[in-house]
Amino acid sequence: MTTLSTPGPTLGVVGGGQLGRMLAEAASPLGVDVLVLDPTTDCPAAPPARDQIVAEFDDTDAIRDLAERADYLTFEIELADQDALERIERDTGVPCHPKPATLDLIHDKLVQKRALADAGVPVPDFREVESPGDVADALDDLGAPAMLKARTGGYDGRGNIPVDEDTDHAAALAEVGGEGNAMVESFVDYERELSVIAVQGDDGTAAFPVGENVHREQILRETVVPARTSDDVRDRARDVALDVLDVLDGRGVYGIELFEHADGSISVNEIAPRPHNSGHWTIEGAHSSQFEQHVRAVLGWPLAATGLRGPTAMANLLGDGTDSRDAAIADVDAILEAPGANLHWYGKRETRPLRKMGHVTCVQTADESVGDLLAGARTLRDSIAFD
Repeated sequence: MTTLSTPGPTLGVVGGGQLGRMLAEAASPLGVDVLVLDPTTDCPAAPPARDQIVAEFDDTDAIRDLAERADYLTFEIELADQDALERIERDTGVPCHPKPATLDLIHDKLVQKRALADAGVPVPDFREVESPGDVADALDDLGAPAMLKARTGGYDGRGNIPVDEDTDHAAALAEVGGEGNAMVESFVDYERELSVIAVQGDDGTAAFPVGENVHREQILRETVVPARTSDDVRDRARDVALDVLDVLDGRGVYGIELFEHADGSISVNEIAPRPHNSGHWTIEGAHSSQFEQHVRAVLGWPLAATGLRGPTAMANLLGDGTDSRDAAIADVDAILEAPGANLHWYGKRETRPLRKMGHVTCVQTADESVGDLLAGARTLRDSIAFD
């Protein structure tokens, strides 16, 4: 039985970026305080959180301090130190979810793909590569072009390089982190990219409706829900996502990115053991947000409804230009005035090229199609000017 009191439980979060900010915003109505650990002074999560510990993500003493001041631990960034979290969870008895061991699967894409394949979860064909000769052999096996991926350290498309027979394989390996840190994955000629925000709770699982993602330069630009595909494909994607949960350890939200193939089959691209950019639409578009679900799941509380309020489109606000500068946006009136539109500004102090600074969500208010909502979200996003 879940009991609330004042003060309520405290959730310690390793990471204080925009995900930590939205976690704290979702926790507050539940009576849950959030304490974040982040190396950036006055990080984006600091305003809605109760307090911030300013420290690096691998600072064992600081993580121990976080645990001693919290009832539960979680993380919103994969840079969280797995060994420190495991040791501190064992020493203090403060539970951490998802389980730190899950980071093993996330930190190393090759380990992740092997675990999924061994469990029968569909993934693109892949090969471990350690030398330029291995890359050439992988291309012979998998066909060209293929994708050379850094096993560790890659995010938002960084660390992924298309390769073929004419590519300088030694230079490509060096670009993704050198020999011993790479894998080659077969090129997926997909119909569309999908994602499912899946939740592992104390008493079961849940999944939000399947979204369709639009990437450019390997960075997520927009998500639309429901995905513009058939019911059968959406059902298949949801089933695969729930199968992925069986491979992972611990309660919480998992962002699962998928490919829809031309024949309607599904394969897993990547997994995030935390709320995910492609799930930001849930704040306004679903009956509960991915952030509320993560808080509930980590604390072992019952999960909320995940149904769709209405067709929804989300567009990221990415930093422009070629340099870094103080963060400010102008001309936001069009977003603030548009029916069904919602603006999220992450409170980052500095704008950098392609840095995620916020997002716009448009929820159906009349009879707009998903395509109409996507076009509207893009128009509103493009009306923003970074000062």
